[in-house]
Parts: sequence; C-alpha cells; structure tokens
Amino acid sequence: MAVALLTDFGTRDYFVGVMKGVILSINPRAQIVDITHDIPPQDVLTGAFVLKAAYRWFPPRTVFVAVVDPGVGTERAPLIVKTRHYYFVGPDNGLLSPAAEEDGVEEVYHITTRLPETSRTFHGRDVFAPAAAYLSLGIEPRMLGVPATSWRRLELPKARLEGGVIHARVIYVDRFGNVYTSARDEVEKVASLGDVLCVETPRGAIKAKYVETYGKASPGDTVALINSEGYLELAVVMGSAAATHGLKPGDEVKIKKCDDLRTEEV
Repeated sequence: MAVALLTDFGTRDYFVGVMKGVILSINPRAQIVDITHDIPPQDVLTGAFVLKAAYRWFPPRTVFVAVVDPGVGTERAPLIVKTRHYYFVGPDNGLLSPAAEEDGVEEVYHITTRLPETSRTFHGRDVFAPAAAYLSLGIEPRMLGVPATSWRRLELPKARLEGGVIHARVIYVDRFGNVYTSARDEVEKVASLGDVLCVETPRGAIKAKYVETYGKASPGDTVALINSEGYLELAVVMGSAAATHGLKPGDEVKIKKCDDLRTEEV
C-alpha cells in the first residue's frame, strides 16, 4: 500500500527522512511517495489545496500523510479520516477536509497510537508516521484511535459571477510563477468574454490573452488559460506572472471584458 507525504518541512533538514524511517521500521514494504515538502511554512490553506489537487491521481487505499501544523503540541487533535477510497492522516486544522470531503468521508478518528516517547514539536514523526504505517499494513483505523464527534473543516475560496464580472481570489502560485485563481465553475463564462481579458488586481489592471496553452503566445505575453486542474490561470510566457504582476495567494482579482475596464500593463 502506498503512503504519500505532503509537508511544509522542506528537504534541507532531516524531518522528512526521519518520518520515512519510522514508516519503514513498522512496514518495510511500504511504498512511500513524496507529493511535496515545499508548502510555505504554516500555510494550511495552500497545503489543503495541493492535497486536494493531488490525491485523486493515486491508487485506492493510498494513505496520505499531510503535515502543515502550526498548532503542533496544542489541544488540536491528530486525525485519521477514512473516505470512500483513501485514508488521510494529519492535524485537525482543516488541512485534510477539502480532499477528504470531495472523496466522501466515511469515518473520522482521533489518533491514540503513537511512539512510546512523543515530543510536543514533531508529531509528523511521533504520531502521524506510525499511524500511516499501521494503516498501510491493513490495520483498521478503529484500532489506532477513537471516533471523533467533530472535526474542523476548511473551505477553499470560490469565485462568483456578478453582472458579467468574475470575482475570484488567487489560491495558488506554482514554482513557474503561474497564478491559479479560484474561478472554476465560471470558466465557460470566461471564454465568452473574448480573446483578451481584463483582470483587475490589487496592483492595477492587466490585459491577458485568452489562450488554450502557453505555446499559443509569445515570450513575455501575459495569458489566461484553463489549467490542468480546471482553474483559470494567469501566466507570463517564459516568465513569472506572480513576479511580473505582484500577485500572491489571497489576492482578489476581477475578470471582465476589456471594454468595461481601462487597462494598463503592470
């Protein structure tokens, strides 16, 4: 059974390696996959988005261990969430909920199984890794914890359409500087706005060519396209839209016809 890891630990320190060591000590046959360890530190929202984007590409019964945990050592509970096809292990801070609820939650448990000596600052090693390893051996979650009567949900930002204007937020910036907006269900409306879209941002207004893929524009052009996850994305061909236009997660953007907005390149 696969165990997939997502953290904000980075790869400079020993933290990820030690988690893998714990998993392999319990289940030497575990197949461990790294989704990413470059979630911005303590950024639960970005971690939740990436987990939701990634989980469905894995085989059924994969155990996902997600650790973005600014509340480590506090009263927040450690969770196992069993869904229709997967297991999700991590802190009760909303990180697991968008992915788990999309797949369909069946059972939720507070983890009670842990290493004999448990630190207050490294539950990835002492709590989440052991639970994931036992799950990967086929042990049922009820043997590793107690049923949870409630758990924290986190809702990812959504877009809305008002008067021909799509109101959205930046929800993710990838390593290329491509900017994912929360516009998804509204993408059919985007195509009707024309070949050039106008995007109002906190730093000013941008003209973006609406294209099917990056190769349909010239280097340096700002483009808008529907990306692999179905979101409206802003990109700069052979460049960084985030750096060029000063965009970051949480920023509000408004997308409309250029006729309705005076634009300037920023």
